[in-house]
Amino acid sequence: MLAMGPASRKIPIVAIATAPGKAGVGIIRISGEGLQELAFAITNTRLQPRKATLVDLRNHDGRIIDSCLAIYFSAPHSFTGEDVLELQCHGGPQLLDLVVQRCLQLGQQAGLAIAEPGEFSLRAFLNEKIDLAQAEAIADLIDAQSHAAVMGAARSLQGAFSDDIHRLVQALTQLRILVESTLDFPEEEIEFLENAQARQQLTEIQEQLQRLLGAAKQGQILRDGVQLVLVGAPNVGKSSLLNCLAGEEVAIVTAVAGTTRDRVKQSITLDGVPIHIIDTAGLRQTSDEVEAIGIERTWASIRTADLLIYIEAPDAQMADETLYAEVVAALPVGCTSLRLVNKADLLGAVNGATEPETLFISAKTGAGIPELKNAILTRVGWQAGQEDVLISRQRHIDCLRHAEAALHKASLYALQGNRALELFAEELRLAQEQLGQITGRLMPDDLLGKIFSQFCIGK
Repeated sequence: MLAMGPASRKIPIVAIATAPGKAGVGIIRISGEGLQELAFAITNTRLQPRKATLVDLRNHDGRIIDSCLAIYFSAPHSFTGEDVLELQCHGGPQLLDLVVQRCLQLGQQAGLAIAEPGEFSLRAFLNEKIDLAQAEAIADLIDAQSHAAVMGAARSLQGAFSDDIHRLVQALTQLRILVESTLDFPEEEIEFLENAQARQQLTEIQEQLQRLLGAAKQGQILRDGVQLVLVGAPNVGKSSLLNCLAGEEVAIVTAVAGTTRDRVKQSITLDGVPIHIIDTAGLRQTSDEVEAIGIERTWASIRTADLLIYIEAPDAQMADETLYAEVVAALPVGCTSLRLVNKADLLGAVNGATEPETLFISAKTGAGIPELKNAILTRVGWQAGQEDVLISRQRHIDCLRHAEAALHKASLYALQGNRALELFAEELRLAQEQLGQITGRLMPDDLLGKIFSQFCIGK
């Protein structure tokens, strides 16, 4: 975990900022206080801030390691808020490692050290160049799994999500000022909540929070995607459905029951939402040791699903109802399910024809597949056609929900008038504290270290 003490933040750090592997260009980043002399030692050139300069990097005996572009950013006009030197070298892994080792040799007296994962972004946060939500958006932008996720993460990085939080915090601050100033004058007999329109202000804040929470839920779906698990008895068409949704032959399909003995995973995108499909071994009693292991893994997948699709054949028997009930009972809290009858072409069913809670499809002919895709998005709560989605995390949603609960309590105390002003004020404070944790203003150091340690090296 990253150290958060002020002494550790003064140590200059270095890391390769580009992804591992061969590339045309590889970037090495150094950040710290007063890097002018170290930059000169590395490049043998007095660099002008924000100007790309072609330099030769040499090893200890003067031989050229590489010719590269060097760019120097003087504090506070850099990503981290410190002096930053970026070396744009050729992108060979061995070459970049040689350059880093040479930088460490030259920076030994200055205490130059390899950066930990997320340490550059952490310094940017600590130097107030970005807030915590923006820092997290950097990692989300790198990890984005769809075009929509890229755009959402970019908006969060630019501060759109943080701006929404700040507006809520500002409104809460104004209301708290009114309430707490009244607490200083208990002899006043004026009905404060009525005259200051505090209840109306609280209602408006709650409505803003509800809208933001709804948008955050959409952003979480876009960021994390959906783990979709295909479950059912053997030979009902789970693998055929996976192939149909993926648009390619991902899983082996035969008429032999029990062909799929282990989980098969494939990711697709529906309306910009990443869907991670897991095809599982058919559920049944078996004496086959290998198949039994596959079935246990099926149950493990069920217990971690975001959405479960239970598939059955047109000739499903009463025993299938028992199995279906067992599967639904094993679902985690918050997971929803969708029941499908596959091989509807054998029944002559109309494309996508439904019965209550059941969708009829044919993985073989494609009948009902468009309706199934829409049903998947609906069941996970995705609202199609949104252009301004902000990428968010479960941490953000938890904070928003806690703030929502505090404001709900505040609204109950508001009904009691001046008699409950202290409790009213306390719930407003708790709500504001939760919102402050989203941007990191009120985040404990140990949690900050844990969050940034999940970033990639070089960020």
